[in-house]
Amino acid sequence: MSKIISHSLFTDFDISLFKAGKHFRLYEKLGAHLTEVKGEQGVYFAVWAPSAKSVSVIGDFNSWDGSEHQLEVRWDSSGIWEGFIPGVQKGAVYKYRIRSLNHNALTEKADPFALFCEHPPQTASVVWDLDYQWKDAKWMKSRKETNALDKPYSVYEVHLGSWKRHETEDRFLTYRELAEDLVHYIKETGFTHVELMPVMEYPYDPSWGYQLVGYFAPTSRFGTPQDFMYLVDKLHQVGIGVILDWVPSHFPDDGHGLGYFDGSNLYEHPDRRKGYHPDWKSLVFNYGRNEVRAFLISNAIFWLQHYHADGLRVDAVASMLYLDYSREEGGWEPNIFGGRENLDAVSFLKEFNEAVYTNFEGVQTIAEESTAFPMVSRPTFQGGLGFGMKW
Repeated sequence: MSKIISHSLFTDFDISLFKAGKHFRLYEKLGAHLTEVKGEQGVYFAVWAPSAKSVSVIGDFNSWDGSEHQLEVRWDSSGIWEGFIPGVQKGAVYKYRIRSLNHNALTEKADPFALFCEHPPQTASVVWDLDYQWKDAKWMKSRKETNALDKPYSVYEVHLGSWKRHETEDRFLTYRELAEDLVHYIKETGFTHVELMPVMEYPYDPSWGYQLVGYFAPTSRFGTPQDFMYLVDKLHQVGIGVILDWVPSHFPDDGHGLGYFDGSNLYEHPDRRKGYHPDWKSLVFNYGRNEVRAFLISNAIFWLQHYHADGLRVDAVASMLYLDYSREEGGWEPNIFGGRENLDAVSFLKEFNEAVYTNFEGVQTIAEESTAFPMVSRPTFQGGLGFGMKW
């Protein structure tokens, strides 16, 4: 395997947007990208790890040797490490080996922007692409009318892992098998939409997908990214809208995931009172950090753009909105006005909704929210959070 070659997909403008928290298509830059450099085919890798002393790409292509392919840190204080490895192909399995500036800690992490992951309990990322020939042009063209707020919604919520097992092999149905059985069932029963409980990669089956580690990867339990696209495509072809459950409220502390990614509180809030969820024993995103906001909003845009999702149902919104959510007295700190609202989360949710509705026609955002928080489904220009609906 050839040594690493200096290469970048980032422009100065990309870096400026990233630092400002306004780069909403980070998946086009960060992660693993099949490309050609200097006449050689391979993969460009880029990862955000500002507290790293060194970052290496390890995988089945270099015998998991951290000395083979060490990325270079950018000069612009963005904290991004990058490089091109010739010869790496689609299907290659990899992780990032990160040596931290904090206590010299060494971790091996899955790629936060991986498009595909190994089947759990394996935890590595997989080099992949998003090539697919969609056949839902009729649905996408008419979606502005058929998926509008003034149209009737009859939504069938489903967990793909337990909806139905294979009749003879005692296993999950694949995305393509579900494209036959599930699509037929929903069409016959008259639902207008299906709401899929989280399909993004997650390590723990009993979580039903609500503790994510692979935010940009449909779970490999049921097939490849293209197989999931096929399922969405088939639903659209028979006139059924697809709503995806999306979880920006918290994430697990599994060793290969986002937690303490570069030996620091990179994605999670550093204050335990804001960065740890006592009910779910999980970590909470730092909604006040620009790069984290860009990561999350980019993720929302990604599923709408590349998987043709018609809506995102945001999980556990109340846990984001209230600083004292499931916390006892003394376990939380009031905001600057003395209130219990998480002002960073409020600001993030408004920006998320504005980004979605600005970039896509005919999609909806839905809040899973049952408290008395005001104007959840009012537009942001009227002082609301900007969701289209709540349930």
